[in-house]
Amino acid sequence: MSPVINKIKHEFMKALPPTIFFFVILHIVALIRSLMIKGSGVDLPVSASVLIASLILGKSVLVADMLPFINRFPDKPLIWNVTWKTLMYNLVALIVHYLERLYDYWKEAPSLMDANNLLWSSMNWPRFWAVQILLITLIFMYCVIAELARVIGRDRLKVMFVGPLPPSERI
Repeated sequence: MSPVINKIKHEFMKALPPTIFFFVILHIVALIRSLMIKGSGVDLPVSASVLIASLILGKSVLVADMLPFINRFPDKPLIWNVTWKTLMYNLVALIVHYLERLYDYWKEAPSLMDANNLLWSSMNWPRFWAVQILLITLIFMYCVIAELARVIGRDRLKVMFVGPLPPSERI
């Protein structure tokens, strides 16, 4: 295989786990949001938009992990890096969640400022924060798993979690 194909395959395989994780959790968030606003007439994201968002978030996590300030506490107990990464990823999730709501209002408002004012005056803030709390919890779980994989290795974590492969499936 050519080096370009190998590089694409390598990047795809690195992006796959966080993308699958975010695909699942964003569907959970969409389901919970739909249950919270059932009967209100508000449109919810479909699976295609959740897929696009999960692809963006999956790649964003990989890009963020390359930044020097993300892996800030590699030699301290895992809770330091888990907490730090959870805060950073949730800051991004908060901004994306707010911008998503802002975009919905911008479709109806003549300008971005009008949309922002409309958003601030009519947003159901308890629902907004409920979704944020759910995202914090789910992103925290992702960070715990990612940090464990970083420290003990993906293969060892996989064996600990799902068990060893039978001898017939080992390469």
